[in-house]
Amino acid sequence: MKLLITTLLLIFNLTISAQSSNSVGDYTRSLGEEGKHTIEYKLTLNQDGTFVFHSYSKIQGGIPNEVNQYGKGKWSAKDNMITFTSDKKEDFDEKYTLDFNNSKARFITKNPRDKTDKVVKTKLLFLESGIFWMQRVDIFKV
Repeated sequence: MKLLITTLLLIFNLTISAQSSNSVGDYTRSLGEEGKHTIEYKLTLNQDGTFVFHSYSKIQGGIPNEVNQYGKGKWSAKDNMITFTSDKKEDFDEKYTLDFNNSKARFITKNPRDKTDKVVKTKLLFLESGIFWMQRVDIFKV
């Protein structure tokens, strides 16, 4: 009986870690017209549960013309939801100023049961965020 329970717990833990490892990786999104306006987002979800985010914008006639913003912290996955947190003491400094607390994104991928030729790019869709311009933004896995 002990062996059966131990085996079931081991299988359960492996399936949980396998689900979260699907979301690990680099995500990017580029918006704008070439030569005029550019907005780029890059998010890296690391295997150890940390993340790094970089936002770059170059707006023609904007003040300032180019803006780089950074954020970092921890992430966790439950089902298809990714929750982001940032510790004010550890994750903020002169470079890393974006606060990802209260940010949630949905991990979207093609359903394994879908056997059609339909192409679904793997992405994260931000549903909630304390950063107003991140709400409803989707970034695609590289």
